[in-house]
Amino acid sequence: MVQAKLFFHKSHAPTVEGNFSRDAKIVLYHGDTHGFLRTIPDSVFKLIITSPPYNIGKVYEKRTNFMNYLKVQERIIKELVRTLHEEGSLCWEVGNFVNDGELFPLDVYYYNMFKDEGLKLRNRIIWHFGHGLHAQRRFSGRYETILWFTKSDRYTFNLDNVRVPSKYPGKRNWKGKNKGLPSGNPLGKNPSDFWGKVAEDWEKEIWEIPNVKANHPEKTIHPCQFPVELVERCVLALTNEDEWVYDPFSGVGSALIAGLLHNRKVAGSEKEGTYIQISKDRINSLFSGTLKIRLLTKPVYQPTGKERVSKIPKEWIGGK
Repeated sequence: MVQAKLFFHKSHAPTVEGNFSRDAKIVLYHGDTHGFLRTIPDSVFKLIITSPPYNIGKVYEKRTNFMNYLKVQERIIKELVRTLHEEGSLCWEVGNFVNDGELFPLDVYYYNMFKDEGLKLRNRIIWHFGHGLHAQRRFSGRYETILWFTKSDRYTFNLDNVRVPSKYPGKRNWKGKNKGLPSGNPLGKNPSDFWGKVAEDWEKEIWEIPNVKANHPEKTIHPCQFPVELVERCVLALTNEDEWVYDPFSGVGSALIAGLLHNRKVAGSEKEGTYIQISKDRINSLFSGTLKIRLLTKPVYQPTGKERVSKIPKEWIGGK
């Protein structure tokens, strides 16, 4: 269970600004990301977090040559680093690009781009989820990666906000000046860089975050939607109240919602007008108290074995 306090209070939704202003609370820009970034002063955003287009031909992207795709992203990354606060973090969540059955791990290609800009990698977080497309000629992909970079060695890291319960809270030091005293932290342990379920007895200690599929309460028309709780953990750990969180490919506004839930200023840029409108509607629903989101501490549903879909089909039994 994440040890964190929610600062969001229901009220009338503040104005959603279209252009950036330091005095604004919510900025949602409809247009090209690179064009928006050129209007931003240096060192503004405390956290930049996004899942960029994967160049796989989704409805919101035009598939292009892989190397050309990377060059476009490289130009945007240079501007992102410029606008990142000196004590800020950048979290880049990506999966894999697949072409003619061959897999290209996008985080491997992106790593050098960020290193060339002087950023330092703090964690390569593996986000594991249980559902997705079933591959035919390779194992089905069930994970994506989050590259967490910082701009300097001095950066915000609020570990106490995201600790998880210790597996052995009664464990004690067996030697030294603290012999006999509890060896752990009363607030919990430092969560690992693997966010997903590994075994039944570790279920409560792993950050288990399902991807947004048809039965997810946050599901919209967006085909590759960010879970709000995935961003929440980064917001809580890597920013403080009233600091800026920015998503350069904001989609339907999940990162903005995660920031608003914890009293951060938020900005997003998105070229698709339909997603801009959905983002505005979701933000208004958040402030009216009607937005459906998956709670940060809610466990992932586990079938009981009694449901029809969890039983073995009779056609599979005995070859019948």
